[in-house]
Amino acid sequence: MNEPLGHFVAWRTLRVGSREVLEGLLRLDSRGPSPELAHALSCWEGAWYWTDPSKTRITLIRPLSENRPRWAIHVLLFVLTLLCALGAGSVLIGEWEPAGARGGLGDAVIGAAYYFYDVIRGDWRHLLPGWSFAVPLLAILLVHEAGHYLTARRYALDATPPFFLPVPPTLSPIGSLGAFIRLRSAVLDRRQLLDVGAAGPLAGFVLALAILLWGYEVSERIAIVAGSSPSYVTLAGQPVFLGESLLTGWLRDWVLAGEGAVHLSAPAFAGWVGLFVTGLNLLPLSQLDGGHILYGMIGRRQGVFGLATIVALLYLAQRSPMWYVWVVIALLAGGGRWGHPPVLISERHVPASRRWLGLVSVVVFVLTFVPYPFA
Repeated sequence: MNEPLGHFVAWRTLRVGSREVLEGLLRLDSRGPSPELAHALSCWEGAWYWTDPSKTRITLIRPLSENRPRWAIHVLLFVLTLLCALGAGSVLIGEWEPAGARGGLGDAVIGAAYYFYDVIRGDWRHLLPGWSFAVPLLAILLVHEAGHYLTARRYALDATPPFFLPVPPTLSPIGSLGAFIRLRSAVLDRRQLLDVGAAGPLAGFVLALAILLWGYEVSERIAIVAGSSPSYVTLAGQPVFLGESLLTGWLRDWVLAGEGAVHLSAPAFAGWVGLFVTGLNLLPLSQLDGGHILYGMIGRRQGVFGLATIVALLYLAQRSPMWYVWVVIALLAGGGRWGHPPVLISERHVPASRRWLGLVSVVVFVLTFVPYPFA
């Protein structure tokens, strides 16, 4: 602790929950940094970064205490999500049909109970063919959350491992509501917020794109009349037509040129879901990844874009009612607000070297957003 202080002409110390933050103005002979400061930083037990382009100011963070992950909960949720995704994949490829699939909501809920009972009884072996959907999908979700987690740790933030959200295949065609991590220490400035917010969707996007290309290669066009040659999957014996983003539409027609609708393979549907979830997360609303990113870029003005997004989603909901549900979920996640809550030092600008992350995220959002997910 004392060695870095010797290189400062002025500094302040902040206690942020379980973290200690040291912000300092460097002496002239330490800027750059000097070899002595570089050695001190290499021995620093936490995280550090420059807060101005001329490298005269530096922020150092170190943990004062650490909450240990409850690995049993994380592992249990992951296993349950894997079982549900395997079931969803088996339905997708026509190897299995859950009880209550053709009934109402009540039948689906009762079927969910029977599903887990059958899994415990040993019928999980019949779900293994669903791996071609479950494994790619969970890999996308895991990489997305790992991007958030590893970047948070890069800034010495206290972050939990991912919590996966399982949903029985009688209630969900993908067997999951996604995953999330929790930050248990406050975000200091907009640079941290931008980096942590962008790392997840960009990492997941790259993998989802690769999986979608693989999936298209093993998909096929069917000679049926369908407007705009959409993609579709078969669930419980019925075709479900999917909407397209700019990216999925371009890639579909590039890999599978021709007429008719494209019957998506299991990995193609996993890639479609991965890109769809990426677009959802990048909506510029409060506590969604897009809200983090846009607040990191432009500060409080993000609230204007958040309100515009709510209005746009309510307009889209006139044709696709699922957007009503997503508006409610986004507002609940944000504590009823579409604007992002302030970080501790909101007046500090994000350096130009980090803004490219925000710009790339905006491009990815435009490419992956699906206005009408289910045609």
